Amino acid sequence: MSYVPTMEQAREILRKYNKEEFHLKHGEILSGVMRYFAKEYDPGREEFWAVVGILHDLDFEMYPEEHCVKGQEIMKELDLDESLIRAAMSHGFGCTGVDVEPEDIMEKVLYATDELTGLIGAVAIMRPSKSVDDLELKSVKKKYKTPAFAAGCSREVIQKGADMLGWELDDLISRTILAMRSLNPEAGI
Repeated sequence: MSYVPTMEQAREILRKYNKEEFHLKHGEILSGVMRYFAKEYDPGREEFWAVVGILHDLDFEMYPEEHCVKGQEIMKELDLDESLIRAAMSHGFGCTGVDVEPEDIMEKVLYATDELTGLIGAVAIMRPSKSVDDLELKSVKKKYKTPAFAAGCSREVIQKGADMLGWELDDLISRTILAMRSLNPEAGI
């Protein structure tokens, strides 16, 4: 019988397949960002959004060349709920071997914020405060326009995510900064 894991179960699953602090932290950050947006767009399903966020890159550390393909396989082997698998894998649309197009608001938010949280985090750690608490939109936009900065964060995917949501890029960045500010200090950003 398929199921949706609790947050603690999701963390255990993530830790089973990921050992590097970077990947564990990214899962926690995206989980918190997803929970933040769920409060506005899907109250009552905040936990589900958070679980999708924490598990979205489940396979990336062990199988970077088969990202999302292996994630889908692992999640099916774990008998996770099909809606969770679909949502988590949608973040790889057009970039991986699993071509699951984001359809609902949750999937679009995941797609739009996955790469963006990495870029925002990279900008934040360059600041004296090493935090998003005093981070401004203009600082992120300046680095966004510098392709060599955080080069692994696809600007094309970020823009495509904003377009999917029907949001201006500035709005997506500003709202994601606010979402990241709402995270527990233990998230480390």
